[in-house]
Amino acid sequence: MDLKLLLISTLLGVICYSSAQQEGNECIKANAKSCGECIQVGAKCGWCTDPEFLKQGEATSTRCDELESLRKRGCDGAKVENPRGSQQVLKNKAVTNRNKGAKKLRPEDITQIQPQKLTLSLRSGEPQSFNLKFKRAEDYPIDLYYLMDLSYSMKDDLENVKNLGTQLMLEMSKITSDFRIGFGSFVEKTVMPYISTTPAKLLNPCTGDQNCTSPFSYKNVLKLTSNGQEFNTLVGQQQISGNLDSPEGGFDAIMQVAVCGEHIGWRNVTRLLVFSTDAGFHFAGDGKLGGIVLPNDGKCHLENNMYTMSHYYVCIIIHNVLYYTTGGSNPEFTTAKSMMLKFLFTLFNLTSLSSEVILENSKLAEGVTITYQSRCKNGVTGEGEMGRKCSNISIGDEVSFTISITAKQCPKMGKPETIKIKPLGFTEEVEIALNFICECDCHKNGIEDSEICHNGNGTFECGACRCNEGRIGRHCECSTNEVTSEDLDKNCRKDNGTDICSNNGDCVCGTCECKKRENPEERYSGKFCECDNFNCDRSNNKLCGGHGRCECRVCICDANWTGSACDCSLDTTTCLASNKQICNGRGTCECGTCKCTDPKFQGPTCEICPTCPGVCAEHKECVQCRAFGTGEKKETCERDCSYFNLIKVKDRDKLPQPGQAFPLMHCKERDANDCWFYYTYAVNNNTEKEVHVVETLDCPAGPDIIPIVAGVVAGIVLIGLALLLIWKLLMIIHDRREFAKFEKEKMNAKWDTGENPIYKSAVTTVVNPKYEGK
Repeated sequence: MDLKLLLISTLLGVICYSSAQQEGNECIKANAKSCGECIQVGAKCGWCTDPEFLKQGEATSTRCDELESLRKRGCDGAKVENPRGSQQVLKNKAVTNRNKGAKKLRPEDITQIQPQKLTLSLRSGEPQSFNLKFKRAEDYPIDLYYLMDLSYSMKDDLENVKNLGTQLMLEMSKITSDFRIGFGSFVEKTVMPYISTTPAKLLNPCTGDQNCTSPFSYKNVLKLTSNGQEFNTLVGQQQISGNLDSPEGGFDAIMQVAVCGEHIGWRNVTRLLVFSTDAGFHFAGDGKLGGIVLPNDGKCHLENNMYTMSHYYVCIIIHNVLYYTTGGSNPEFTTAKSMMLKFLFTLFNLTSLSSEVILENSKLAEGVTITYQSRCKNGVTGEGEMGRKCSNISIGDEVSFTISITAKQCPKMGKPETIKIKPLGFTEEVEIALNFICECDCHKNGIEDSEICHNGNGTFECGACRCNEGRIGRHCECSTNEVTSEDLDKNCRKDNGTDICSNNGDCVCGTCECKKRENPEERYSGKFCECDNFNCDRSNNKLCGGHGRCECRVCICDANWTGSACDCSLDTTTCLASNKQICNGRGTCECGTCKCTDPKFQGPTCEICPTCPGVCAEHKECVQCRAFGTGEKKETCERDCSYFNLIKVKDRDKLPQPGQAFPLMHCKERDANDCWFYYTYAVNNNTEKEVHVVETLDCPAGPDIIPIVAGVVAGIVLIGLALLLIWKLLMIIHDRREFAKFEKEKMNAKWDTGENPIYKSAVTTVVNPKYEGK
């Protein structure tokens, strides 16, 4: 895998691009002269190979058009060249599902990315997409190389590192069962600080009685090994060296560790470099005094595990760095071995090594673009630059990406290209071979020097002549030196009084080639370009009513349509009434619309009769609820009674009167309170129902007080009857009491019973003298 160097941030290039969709028909605008040119314009373009396809006056370039337009113009689908892109997966080994403790696999047998190899055939403007799967394998091998600064200031740190090997092997066994460790050291370039230094100083650069080894640039002490004890032994034998200036030559050492794979022992697995120092590094220009000005050549220069070209090259590292700082001028750092182990193990932990997966691709060919869409953990998706990456990915997690590759044009010579896509920091990659579709299939069958092309003056391919150099015309019938001949121009006039090609084209080889309009859908045609497809009658602002095509300024209507603008439908289904009769048997169907012959009936199907009996009663409840808020339908008025337009007027004189353009019905209805309301019902010329209603009710005099008075009178009568009965009862009681009192006084009275002398009886007795007693 690529060398992982952490802490120095990775610089990512952001590719920004914008695209603008060309208005109109880009196929015609391209003015393509051949099928190959046509299909490179865009994915929508096709080429008609029918030799008889072109009409008089149409240029060869009009064979190139959108597929639907070619069909409408009469080109059979079997004669349309429209090659499509494709893809083929060549290697598709599944990602490895492996747990720690399972059977040990060789690094080359572990797969973390799928597929591994495929081929794409690209048509201009047509993207080809495929899915890429990535899974960080569990128990994946790790190679770690510990690169340490052995200048004098690192003396205490060297003591801590001497026993690091076995402990680090123990900790790393928690992550992987296949771990190897190596060790290297560096001090300084062996020229710059010592130009004026004595030989004795070079042998022992330390001050006082300190015993130090000679300075050196970089030494590969221990090749990568799985033996932790060997690491401890060799590191324990190392000695501190010295330096006269603060910066160190660490970047020279990093470069050699990166490029000397065989000496270091790197495998194609996770590669980690731990860079331990307490000092800065040299910048470009620091070596001028010692004559070191050339940039590093990026090659390995180790002899007997020692770097031999430090005095020759300036090194600038542009990778990521796993950088362990041991102190120096920063008091917050510690040199304790336990902290070093914790630091390293944290970096090796799942969340550090595999927290983010970023896809990168190799350089793309000119005109080729690539886009990414990520599908990460927990349903998180990303597009654009965010589509390249997935975050918070742990070992064993699986993520996928949709990658789309589009060619905007064919590269020079149309040669295949190869691009590679891989996760940043891994060597596993997807190899994609790109083949470009730059010619039509019919190009292979072209007939060179064809007789069709004016006695061999061109190649007949894809239904048209591709003229040889110096020849022009639809059939290559003219030389470029003959195009301005006056004799040829005469053949382009309809008669002597007309313009060349009706002023709508150019005369080429005695034949009119009609001009193209700004709107690519509009075309001139005809032998003299006297015809066009845009000057026909219109209906509803549509050419030929949208139901036909314009040919030579005349509408050719589609089936079931007629008329100069194809605006008259022959379909009678729109005229069927509810009784399945055309226009309810009271009219005729003309252009899909009923013409009612019975003046009483109107409406779309002659079913509405505003003046027929029963109309007023039919609409009474709805008029009452909408105009006055009363009646049986007042609760459902909005739902049931919104089928007409209501217009209120002040009095009956304002109601519409008979004699207007459409019939109407005058109605007079009475509500539950014996009040009358007046309205008219009609269907206007737009088949809209209209109701005009007088806004006030016509009620009898005092319609509101009569019920009240009647109630009061009834109450008074009842009260009077009650009072009369009470009075009568009292009178009876009173009379009985007086009579009883009279009788009592009569009995108690003591009167003289003598006869009144002046009393004279009122009875006179007369005897009949003739009465004899018989």
